[in-house]
Amino acid sequence: MARRLVEAGVRCVTVAYGFWDTHGNNFGHLRSHLPLFDTGISALIEDLHQRGLQNDVTLVVWGEFGRTPKINPNGGRDHFPNAFSVAMAGGGVKGGQVIGATSEDGMEIAKNPWGVPDLIATVCTAMGIDHTEWFQTPVGRPIQIANKGKLSDGLLA
Repeated sequence: MARRLVEAGVRCVTVAYGFWDTHGNNFGHLRSHLPLFDTGISALIEDLHQRGLQNDVTLVVWGEFGRTPKINPNGGRDHFPNAFSVAMAGGGVKGGQVIGATSEDGMEIAKNPWGVPDLIATVCTAMGIDHTEWFQTPVGRPIQIANKGKLSDGLLA
């Protein structure tokens, strides 16, 4: 359906698959959900390539925060804003690379810190939106689209 919406001219499509909140039984939960998730994402990417749409679509796979590197007493992972993973493809993204790294225990950013504003700036740029632009909220407060986010060197072509 996402591909069909793109073909119909829709400029932004959100596909929600919300199963990441695994405060208990993390591994059992993911074992049952990840194959479906993986099949859907890979099918979308393949579909876009087969139809020549891979440069017209920037695919971003992410959640609203990371998960704790340590397993809790319930066999789960809790909310962890310190680090998170994002997968990107298509639309000007140079594939096959990793940007940033955590410490060995996953508790801290160890290399190339890249925050949410930076991700928003990158996504906006891939979509042709000036991420440095400012707007006024309904109550007159000035706000920048990407909150002073910066592009990651080498991520976009």
